[in-house]
Amino acid sequence: MTYFRRMKYILLLAGFVLTAALVVAQKPAPAAAESGAFSGKVSETMDAAGYTYAQLNTGAKKVWIAAPRFKVKVGDTVAVASAMPMTKYHSKTLKRDFDVVYFTGDVVVNGKAGRAASAVGELPKGHPPLAGEPAKPRVDVAGLKKADGGLTVGEIYAGKAKLKGQDIKVRGKVVKYNAGILGKNWLHIQDGTGDANGNDLTITTSAAAKVGDTVLVVGKVGADRDFGGGYKYGLIVEDAKVTVE
Repeated sequence: MTYFRRMKYILLLAGFVLTAALVVAQKPAPAAAESGAFSGKVSETMDAAGYTYAQLNTGAKKVWIAAPRFKVKVGDTVAVASAMPMTKYHSKTLKRDFDVVYFTGDVVVNGKAGRAASAVGELPKGHPPLAGEPAKPRVDVAGLKKADGGLTVGEIYAGKAKLKGQDIKVRGKVVKYNAGILGKNWLHIQDGTGDANGNDLTITTSAAAKVGDTVLVVGKVGADRDFGGGYKYGLIVEDAKVTVE
């Protein structure tokens, strides 16, 4: 290969490498929204059912967020954290469909934490209930037999401190069920024991169930768990094995 042909080959190769590098550099970065923490300027906002909805322009894409009602206007810079996505979400109040809305309780507006202007409205269907919001029984939970070698719901609440991190067994009836949240199914069981502040036990599981089912639950007790976005649980049984009886 002559000197000139060799130089031509080297220049062509260098040009190819430079072009490839430019293509990679121009490729948009993944939206930070995928991690549940992101920020952007408000391009649209509205209030509905105790929530403030805001569309944020992150620079890479536009993302809808919703949080307990707070003061914000178009042009403000908003940062959120611990956001939980709801895909194919329909707002009955707004009569509007969203591809995805990120619900959060952690909002910063122009560098200052957003303050809720009113009580939170009804949570979107499919979201785990907020901490301290016991499910309203829609089934008869009276007369359930305590699981052999197990505990009652009331006993689990009473022994929360000692039971944290331990496996327990409990029988109850499903009084509330939400599927496919954060990759898990969420159910609430009651068995007629416990007081007003400790008669409803939250369970996460990969198993399916429905309201009214009697279930046997075996799982690990978690205490003071914070999943972000305002979803905190003083007591929960996680990744449980749930058998419908």
